[in-house]
Amino acid sequence: MTQRHTRAAVFSAGSWGTAVGKIMADAGTNVIMHARRGEIADAINATHRNPGYFPDVELPPTVTATTDPAAALEGADFLVLSIPAQSLRASLAAWAPHIGPHTVIVSLMKGIEIGSGLRASQVITEATGIAADRVAVLSGPNLAREIMGGQPAAATIACPDEDVAHRVQRACHTTYFRPYTSTDVVGCEFGGAVKNVIALAVGIASGMGLGHNAQSMLITRGLAETTRLATALGAHPATLAGLAGLGDLVATCSSPLSRNRTFGTHIGQGLTMAEATAATRQTTEGVKSAKAILALAGIHGVEMPLTEIVSDLLHEKVTLDQAAAALMQRPPKPER
Repeated sequence: MTQRHTRAAVFSAGSWGTAVGKIMADAGTNVIMHARRGEIADAINATHRNPGYFPDVELPPTVTATTDPAAALEGADFLVLSIPAQSLRASLAAWAPHIGPHTVIVSLMKGIEIGSGLRASQVITEATGIAADRVAVLSGPNLAREIMGGQPAAATIACPDEDVAHRVQRACHTTYFRPYTSTDVVGCEFGGAVKNVIALAVGIASGMGLGHNAQSMLITRGLAETTRLATALGAHPATLAGLAGLGDLVATCSSPLSRNRTFGTHIGQGLTMAEATAATRQTTEGVKSAKAILALAGIHGVEMPLTEIVSDLLHEKVTLDQAAAALMQRPPKPER
């Protein structure tokens, strides 16, 4: 009897989705990408390349693509979700009828839903009715371009059910990608969401010509406020010191490959929001999530001065100079 290969449906064929699709294929999983545009799906099938993001990287032959969500989900052991967080609920409404009763959902998304303040895994369970123990989160210091080049990386896979986390771990463990497991979904998701806002702050500082001292300060104090919010909502502090917290924060704040840092740099150089959006060309989750994160912080009585300043700046409530002054003029206090 022929052994059935594990099958993963990756929605959709963007930068990070393509990278994780490659990881899973390299780990021995058959991968089918769901592409919104027919020309992308056709190119992946014909040339084993994604011309929209990585035209120079050949994908494994076990990666195929389709524009049909039902075809992508048929028989899928895993549904890997990598779409903008703010469109997740509406997208799942259309896709949910095609999700199999045993399919494990793997969220790659790092954003907070505006209005509800829900994390991606919470939106998934609400929109699909699927139990939380079938939803895993993958998060870590993972720049897609480096992973597509086979450079070493690691991530945390969090799920309330440890057996499910181990299943996902096995499906994406390669010679260059090392996944660890956790049950702290809250910590992993807040680490991933808030670091995007902090990366905007670091990018803004860089664009303004501020040095490494200022940028290091922002990263360190950004981790402090991320940890405050996450632990107030039930996360374990150690998670925020790990790959999904500090690791992801450092990568996103430090690398020019980071879209959030890049967006912030454009703002720091004086571009308008519209100009920065056009220049970045990809979804910048920190821009969308900052206000939702700040609202959650207010509800739970958590002080998040960096997030507040970034949100005010993005919504043009303060100027660049006012934002920098507000940060440095805060009252001195013990470091916590």
